[in-house]
Amino acid sequence: MKVLTVPELPAGSMKTVTALSKRIAIANVGGQYFAVDDMCTHAQCSLGSEGFIDGNVVTCGCHGAQFDMTSGKVMALPATTDLEVYEVTVEGDALMVHI
Repeated sequence: MKVLTVPELPAGSMKTVTALSKRIAIANVGGQYFAVDDMCTHAQCSLGSEGFIDGNVVTCGCHGAQFDMTSGKVMALPATTDLEVYEVTVEGDALMVHI
C-alpha cells in the first residue's frame, strides 16, 4: 500500500503513516527505507511522532527505549519486546509498505 512519496521522506527522517488501519513508523536510513510498528512496546508512545532517529536507531521520546529500525530489535531498555517489521519497496517515487 502506498504511504508516502520518496521526496516526502528525506534521508535521516521518520514519519508516522497509517496503512490498513495500522500506525507505522517509516524511516529513510541512508537512502534505504524501513518500517516498524509505530507504538513503542514499553509505553505505547508514537515512535514516528514523538521519537527521533539517529542512523538506524529510533529512540522513543517518552522514556528513551531504543530500537533498530532495520530489524525492530530492542537496543535499550525500558522496552523489552521487539517491534514488528514491515517490508518497504519503492515503485517509481511511491513508498509502498507491505503488511
